[in-house]
Amino acid sequence: MATEAPDQDQNQAAAPPEAEIQSLAISSSSSSSNPTNQMMSLEERYQIVIRNIGEECIQEDELRNLLEKKPEPICYDGKQAVFIIKLTQRTYETTMGHVCVFVDIGVMKTINVNKLTSAGCRVKIWIADWFAQLNNKMGGDLKKIEVVGGYLIEIWKAVGMDIDGGKVEFLWSSKEINSRAHEYWPLVMDIARRNTISRITRCGQIMGRSEKEELTAAQIFYPCMQCADVFFLKVLPFSLLADICQLGMDERKVNVLAKEYCDDIKRKNKPIILSHHMLPGLQEGQAKMSKSDPLFSIFMEDDEAEVNLKIKKAYCLPGILEGNPCLEYFEIERSAENGGDKSFESFEELVADYESGKLHPADLKPALAKALNKILEPVREHFKNDNNAKDLLKRVKVWSIDF
Repeated sequence: MATEAPDQDQNQAAAPPEAEIQSLAISSSSSSSNPTNQMMSLEERYQIVIRNIGEECIQEDELRNLLEKKPEPICYDGKQAVFIIKLTQRTYETTMGHVCVFVDIGVMKTINVNKLTSAGCRVKIWIADWFAQLNNKMGGDLKKIEVVGGYLIEIWKAVGMDIDGGKVEFLWSSKEINSRAHEYWPLVMDIARRNTISRITRCGQIMGRSEKEELTAAQIFYPCMQCADVFFLKVLPFSLLADICQLGMDERKVNVLAKEYCDDIKRKNKPIILSHHMLPGLQEGQAKMSKSDPLFSIFMEDDEAEVNLKIKKAYCLPGILEGNPCLEYFEIERSAENGGDKSFESFEELVADYESGKLHPADLKPALAKALNKILEPVREHFKNDNNAKDLLKRVKVWSIDF
């Protein structure tokens, strides 16, 4: 058996300005325009996918070849329909909470999906309601999970995901699996029988679980099912394989499992694994946002005052680059009262000024908070003015959940 690679349709809300969406991109080479696939060269398409999205790409040569041979590659992106539990009291002393969505999931996913479609890709977003039930989200209540899935789609619409061009499709796992159960479950069973319990346990990170946690039988089954999903996106007759698996670095292990499965069954056509960067939490040493530290995580539901407070408290030492979460978020403009107007054309230029001391945290933080609030404002307005979105938000907010 192969060994694992080393870890390393409601009303459309107005999207925020492209410059503001691009401001949250991790890559320093963000384009200021969004050309269509027909206007772009192979190299331009490749650079968008490999440099602007991927922190890690397994099979870079295959990616270039895919983009050259296939005008519209299929990208698989899967998410549980329930994600985050945020504490309800501002004192953060309660043990109760409600469903919230990290800005990483809401905004960064929108950025990545829009870049993929601009490069000609078709994106299949797997709303993993059954998977959320397996992971005991919302107490395993599938009806509540489905409501939260709809709520999440409304967030993506509001923040500006380009779903009107026909290149983004939302697929509900329960519906898709039930419609072709005779194909799906034999595939899951074959993946399960080819792997050991210890190999599957190492994939527990995709559920937000550590390898040392005791997992339920359902959670052991979860990675086998997510691996099967990669082969289950029937795009054309007799084609059951996604071209690109585009998920976060925290889910790379199950994508590697899919690659290993191809080796086991001697399948030459393997999915390209494109793992994107995870936005860090706002405290020192916090590699990604965490539900256990809500004061140091930005949520799509945060109001302006909450965003301002969290950025104010964020770890951001003068002149220190390493581990500085505020530097990962955006290209900024300094205000006139904080040293004069200045625009940064690249992330490298921003970093150079920050390291030299020309750019101070007192400049960086207010600009970051302002940019985040500008990006989140269309979401706030959408859930205030769209009746369907408003109803979903009302239903989600009343569901309290124990940690």
